[in-house]
Amino acid sequence: MVFSSAIFLLCFLPIVILVYYNPLIKGRKFKNVFLVLTSLGFYAWGEPIFVLLMLLSILVNWKLGQWLERKNYSKKILWVGVIYNLLLLFGFKYLGFVCHNLGILFQKDLEVNIALPIGISFFTFQMMSYLFDIYYGKAKVQNSVINVGLYVSFFPQLIAGPIVRYETIAEEIENRKENWNEITEGICRFIYGLSKKVILSNTLARAADTCFAEVEQMAAASLWIGAIAYTLQIYFDFSGYSDMAIGLGKMFGFHFPENFNYPYISKSVTEFWRRWHITLSTWFRDYLYIPLGGNRVSKGRWIFNLFMVWLCTGIWHGANWTFIVWGLAYFVVLILEKLFLKNEKVKGNEEGILKKIVEHGYTMLIVIVLWVIFRADSMKQAMMYIGNMFAVFSDNWWDSQTTELLANYGIGIIAAAFAATPLYKVVIERVKIHETIKEVAYCIWTILLFVVSLCLIVNNSYNPFIYFNF
Repeated sequence: MVFSSAIFLLCFLPIVILVYYNPLIKGRKFKNVFLVLTSLGFYAWGEPIFVLLMLLSILVNWKLGQWLERKNYSKKILWVGVIYNLLLLFGFKYLGFVCHNLGILFQKDLEVNIALPIGISFFTFQMMSYLFDIYYGKAKVQNSVINVGLYVSFFPQLIAGPIVRYETIAEEIENRKENWNEITEGICRFIYGLSKKVILSNTLARAADTCFAEVEQMAAASLWIGAIAYTLQIYFDFSGYSDMAIGLGKMFGFHFPENFNYPYISKSVTEFWRRWHITLSTWFRDYLYIPLGGNRVSKGRWIFNLFMVWLCTGIWHGANWTFIVWGLAYFVVLILEKLFLKNEKVKGNEEGILKKIVEHGYTMLIVIVLWVIFRADSMKQAMMYIGNMFAVFSDNWWDSQTTELLANYGIGIIAAAFAATPLYKVVIERVKIHETIKEVAYCIWTILLFVVSLCLIVNNSYNPFIYFNF
């Protein structure tokens, strides 16, 4: 079940809200138990077998968390927990990939086909966060398995994040206070995320899918349109889902961390990764990069630490060489930036403006090209796509299909590019209208977005979700 589906919007969510806020039973224990049961039901809707795997992992990590209180053995217990969670992730997500490549290497049939549990990368990292935060003293151990189960399985962030640290919501699991203002804020945030996903991302997905399916026949300009469409699609797909998760969390009294901060306005790749998938970047920073020594080591060790972070970032996204190459490419770019590019601040003159344009252009060029590798089915397709983008293998720059793509998706790409920046907020803030009129207009606009999104969901079965498989 996904948030952008009729069954979720018209059935699951209304029932959960009505029962959660029923006037008869208001105790925190009832609410937590109810949220755990509904979250497990939400996951079981698409993964009826693997919900048992999740329950087993919740029990194992809950018990390991209790054992971490025994200081004499805490480090060993932590290693047991990390190894258990990583083996679980490896077995379901990467074993088939490793066996396939070993089979190619040794020319033997070593194929292993194992179904991938939805969202396993997200909830596995949250389980490890629970153990890390207890070990480092950032949060207290949970004696209630129900509360650990709620942290891990809570349906808003279960299958696609954001990756919520245990320390972030440990207090709110037992002592959160719901109020009407935050409920309405949560509803509005959810609707805006839903519209990002359904109106923008799903539309752009058609253009991207068309171009990636016919790489050999496409003109260079068409492939650029497809790459830009995918660049915008993945942003609105993932940030839209994160917005919906944050909004849903607020409806039930939880405050999840922000996951995106307009990454496509960045003027360096380093800045891009401070704005993109923030919860994953900070997870690797705090639980891998800093424990390895961070940047307070020799230059060689520092480069190794960054290499490990970006290798793991690529692997985390999927069992395919495209993800590994994508992660390592960012490692190379970031090393070059940190070693050779100086962040000189020039303000108030033409040189400063030109410098910002060049920096932003260089950043987006790298991001767009690397998204091609991320999206491709194989490295062969990725290299062919990139080569044809720059017309390396042909002189076919423009054809009738390019014109058709622009006619069908040009306005959508322009609108999405504008929406990917904070410019619309600046425009709204500078419009001098009475606050009451602004509030009424905001309500009407929010309702309109919801109605349009709902109509598109009901009338259209095309509803891809990129991060659903991570």
